This record gives sequence, structure tokens and C-alpha cells, in this order.
Amino acid sequence: MIIDLPSTTTSQVNSKLVQLREEGGAVTLGRVLTLVIVTDDGAKTEDAVDAANDASREHPCRVIVVARGARKAAPRLDAQIRVGGDAGASEVIVLRLYGELANEGASCVVPLLLPDTPVVAWWPHEAPAVPAKDPIGQLAQRRITDAAAEKNPIKALEQRRSGYTPGDTDLAWTRLTLWRAMLASALDLPPFERVTAAEVSGEADSPSTDLLAAWLAGALKAPVKRAKATRGSGIVDVRMERRSGAVELVRPDGKVGTLAQPGQPERRVALQRREIRDCLAEELRRLDPDEVYESALRSLGKVVRGRTPVKATSAARKPARKATATADAKPADAKPAEAKPAEAKAPAKAPAKAVPAKAAAKAKQAKPAKAKS
Repeated sequence: MIIDLPSTTTSQVNSKLVQLREEGGAVTLGRVLTLVIVTDDGAKTEDAVDAANDASREHPCRVIVVARGARKAAPRLDAQIRVGGDAGASEVIVLRLYGELANEGASCVVPLLLPDTPVVAWWPHEAPAVPAKDPIGQLAQRRITDAAAEKNPIKALEQRRSGYTPGDTDLAWTRLTLWRAMLASALDLPPFERVTAAEVSGEADSPSTDLLAAWLAGALKAPVKRAKATRGSGIVDVRMERRSGAVELVRPDGKVGTLAQPGQPERRVALQRREIRDCLAEELRRLDPDEVYESALRSLGKVVRGRTPVKATSAARKPARKATATADAKPADAKPAEAKPAEAKAPAKAPAKAVPAKAAAKAKQAKPAKAKS
């Protein structure tokens, strides 16, 4: 059931909720938390509501959607209440804020929060640089963002690192759960050798690829390279080098991965790209700070990024050095070649001149002797 309340106030919305609860028999104590979704009013708002409805089947909650409308319009609050089949296992309150009221989302949310329950804030699209300093973020124990939904995902991930506050998390990190579990289980099998180096390949703008490389760098204490994949989407390939051989997990199609280890047959594993509703439901399971995510963010600086232009430049320099070495070698080889003929000519000319001179001297000495006799 959907009830529209145009040009209303938060007190009227609260009164309507109490009325619906008394008529329908819904118990407020059945809600375990309040999920506040902050987004701009538009077509993508419904996608976020649908994901929250699916997640609420595992975590019954009150969903408050702060949909910010046109800033140049007259200040107005249009509310919508959804219960029953249109709200999953929750009750959804959509607040569409216009004009100057669009910047006062926190003031409109506070009267609608469930008493004595945790508050989780979620920005499904663009998020503030520091979520903990946002007015709505200050109300929440957990703050969920999604760097992959930003215009510049890699820049957004850097903002998450610089502005991290305990309680922050990102769906780009949640998408790694299956990858982390599979890689950790692979290293639990013999031979139990230390990983000496690793490489993670994925799309250039995939924040999950960066986070996975950072997680490996912090956990393995080994050099990790982040490379751009030439095929596939998201994370494509992870390779960990060990003395006995490499452990490689490849997912070229975004659905099924292949795990290869020395001395063991290849295994096909399920690595389906996770939906937003699955990631959101996982994040709602915990309300304490995620220390592993924090460690991965701090390890982003340890990752070496591989770029094609850098390789091309280094490759271009190598032939230049070889050419220089060859050019330097030619004069060195030419000098001995010139010196050898010079030494060879000198002995050849000397005997040619010396033989006639001796012969002439002997002839002169011989002639006067004959004349005297």
C-alpha cells in the first residue's frame, strides 16, 4: 500500500504512521534498525528503494529515503509512505525535499527515527567527501557508500581513505567477500609457502580491484601490482607467486572463476558479480567498525600500479641504450683494425727499402776492389 502526502510536515507523517500501525497491527519493536538513504530525486531513487526492500527481508527496518529535488523551487516537503507488499519487510518513508529544504535532510529525518535502534546511512550514488561529517552521517553508527557509482571511482576511493572514520564502509569492499574467501582458502592448502609477489588485474576504473590489491599487500607483506585488464569487467585475474608455482584465480566473464594451483587440478568456482541488494544485506549484518576495510584503505599506497605508457617508455629507452653502446663499440673496434694494417705495412715497406740499399753498398765496394787489382 502506498499513501501520498503532498506538501506535508514530518509531524503529519508520524501521525499517519501511528494510524497505519494501529490499523494494520504492525509492531515497531519488529524493526531492528533505521536505514536512511540519501540520494537525488530521480529514476535511480527507485532502484535504491528496491535494494533496501530486498535487504529488509533479512533485516526488518524502517527505511527513510531523503530524495533531494530542485533547489530553485519553493520550499516544500512531499512525503510517501509504503507498507505491506510495497515495502518488503519494512516500512518505507520517501521524503522529497525541494528548495532550501533540500539541504535540511537531517532535520526532516530526526523526528522519524525509530527510538533505541541503530541508524545506518547509505549513499547509493554520490557521497560526501567525508561521510562522518555530513549532517545525516553524524546521526548514523554505520555509513555506507559506493565508490563504483561515483563519476570518478578511483578518486572517490582516495577520498574514502583520506576521510575514513570508524563506522565507514563501501560496497566496493563488500563485493570482494567471495574473492577474499576464495584466495584465503587457496593459501590454506599445501604447500604452505610464503607468497613472494602478487598481481591483480581488472578494469581501470574498478575500485574493487584497487581494494583487493591493497588487501593482499597488507595481508601478505609482499609487493603487489595492480594492472589493467584487456578483457572482462570488474576484477579479472589474481596471481600470487610462490616458490613451488603461482596460485591464479581468473574470472573472464564475470560469472565463473577458475582456480589453478601447482600439483592440483583446476577448479571452477562461483564468482558471480554481486547485486547491490546482496552487498547491502551483508553490510547491515554488522554495526561495529570494519577494521579489515580500514587496513585495506591504509594499504592503498603500497600497491604498485602498472601502466602501459610506462612500459612503453622503458622499452623505448632500452633500444636507445643498445644503439649507443653499439655506436661506442664501433670506434673501439675500428681502431685496432686501423692499427693492424699500419703495423703490417711498416714491416713490408722496410724490407723493400733495406734490400736495395745493402745491395747497392756491396756493389760499390766490389767495383773499386776489382779496379785496384
